[in-house]
Amino acid sequence: MTEEHLIVGKFTGAFGIKGGLKVLSYTRPPDNILQFPTWNLSEGKGYLAIKVMQQIKHPKSLVVMLEGIDSRDAAEALVGETIFVRRSQLPRPAKNEIYWADLIGLKVNTPAGECLGQVQNLLDTGANDVLVVDGDKERLIPYIQDVVIEVDLVKKLIVVDWDADF
Repeated sequence: MTEEHLIVGKFTGAFGIKGGLKVLSYTRPPDNILQFPTWNLSEGKGYLAIKVMQQIKHPKSLVVMLEGIDSRDAAEALVGETIFVRRSQLPRPAKNEIYWADLIGLKVNTPAGECLGQVQNLLDTGANDVLVVDGDKERLIPYIQDVVIEVDLVKKLIVVDWDADF
């Protein structure tokens, strides 16, 4: 059995001629991705571990240098690649905190027990996070205290105060 890997970002472009890479981080705040000294890239049916050697200060984007990537051509070959980390690398969530990855696939019900579907994804709108729930139709449900009544990871269930007609 292989350890679970979670997506934390992706490479969006090459930077300079010495192999720099621009990174779109899915962590909050974005530079938290740098807390992981080793990133994993998918390679066939497995993962290739690669070390982050340096962060390059740049005002408009997160730029890194990776071990073994020392030319623009090598960097361009990684553009579009997804960055993964092993679940064991993540810090334990604080009380009342949940990783987005743990919400994906959970069933979403109303308090009356009506199933609205399953969480397919989450969106960061800036104002609040939004659950993308796929059921009889796609629903975008705000992940806020007034709407989300309960999250039970053991039962794999989220209970929301949401009208099924929305």
